[in-house]
Amino acid sequence: MKKPDFDKIVDLIGEKRYKHILRVVDTAADLANRHGVDVEKAETAALFHDIYKYKDEALLWDEAKRLGVESLEKFEAFPQILHAYVAAESARVDYGIDDEEILDAIRYHTTGIDHMSKVAEVVFLADYLEPMRNFDGVEALREEAKRDLTGGMRASICQNLQYLVESKHPIFLDTVRCYNDYIGRR
Repeated sequence: MKKPDFDKIVDLIGEKRYKHILRVVDTAADLANRHGVDVEKAETAALFHDIYKYKDEALLWDEAKRLGVESLEKFEAFPQILHAYVAAESARVDYGIDDEEILDAIRYHTTGIDHMSKVAEVVFLADYLEPMRNFDGVEALREEAKRDLTGGMRASICQNLQYLVESKHPIFLDTVRCYNDYIGRR
C-alpha cells in the first residue's frame, strides 16, 4: 500500500490536524489490540481518516469532484462531513485500497452508520476519544470503549447526538441510523 505523503498533506491540513491523525492511529491500534480487531486495518483507516480535512474548503470540493464523490449536493448542509467521503475515495483511487472495511471506516468515522464493522467502530471511537479530546464525560466514554466496543459506540453516539440536538446543529441521516442501530441492540 502506498502511504499518504504527509510532507504535502500537512500544508493543507495543518500541523495540529496532522498530530491528531497520529494520535488517532495510536488510539485505534490500542482499541484494536484490546478487542481482537485487525490492527493493520484499523491503523490504515485511522491514517487516512482526516487527510482531506483541508483548511481550504474550495480545494476539498474540487477534490470531491475529481474523485467522483456521489451525491455531492447532500454535503451542502454538511460540509464538515465531506472530508471523510473524499478521504475514502482517495484511499481507493489514489492509494489502491480496495478493502471495503477500511474504506467504510474512513467514510463513516465522523457520522457512524448502522451495521458498522469492528474496524469502523474502532476508528470512530479512536477519533472521538483520542487523548487530546476534552469534553464533559470523555473519560467515562474512554473507559467504556476500552471495556466494550459496542457499549463504547452506544454511549459515544448517544453523547454525540445529544450534543448536536442541544446545540441545534443539523444531523446527518447516517448519525441517526447509527444511533437507532446501537440503541436497538440493547
